[in-house]
Amino acid sequence: MTSDHPILYSFRRCPYAIRARLAIARSGLSVELRVVVLKDKPAEMLKASPKGTVPVLVLPASTEKEGRVIDESRDIMRWALRQNDPDNWLCSDDPGLLWQAEALIQENDFVFKQHLDRYKYFERYPDRPQSNYREQCEVTLIKLERLLEQHRYLVGESCSIADIAIFPFIRQFAHVDREWFYRAPYPALQRWLDQHLNAELFLNVMKKYPPWQPGSQVIMFPSD
Repeated sequence: MTSDHPILYSFRRCPYAIRARLAIARSGLSVELRVVVLKDKPAEMLKASPKGTVPVLVLPASTEKEGRVIDESRDIMRWALRQNDPDNWLCSDDPGLLWQAEALIQENDFVFKQHLDRYKYFERYPDRPQSNYREQCEVTLIKLERLLEQHRYLVGESCSIADIAIFPFIRQFAHVDREWFYRAPYPALQRWLDQHLNAELFLNVMKKYPPWQPGSQVIMFPSD
């Protein structure tokens, strides 16, 4: 069954999926949302993106210019924001800030995320204690704390794609041991995280929906 709207395969708690939904919601675009059960991924999603990770955005045939399938969260964010970016998350007036933002996202995705997985799932990595993996994560936390001591957001006084792309991963880190995180010497980072967690945009994109299966009622995202 085809759709006139882009189709977004997503999983509620996945940080990659969260940041994609945030960008889509803020852009004002509308997509058909299909919630995935990771242990039972729909064949339609796997056909579109055999690597089997969320999010996956399947575009209607009429939008071939952008590519039929977008299955990297950063690319989905850019796809949405290039169409409409009301808060200038892409720093269109300052390429230098955008470069800084992209560098922070790159470090988050390829360095911090690796340490975060080991910290969260330390039982799978018994070579070292959990505290060791947390210390490795703190290299990034310290860097973010210093940036947030200088200005309200990661690359300046306005929110950018870096803040939106990174905070779901800091959220995931904080949830591993909330007591430790909120006792740790990162007050600026804690304030920044809480600001995002309490934002209406985040609360809206975290609404719960039933898992999708063929024949399910269409769910448009964002919802009213």
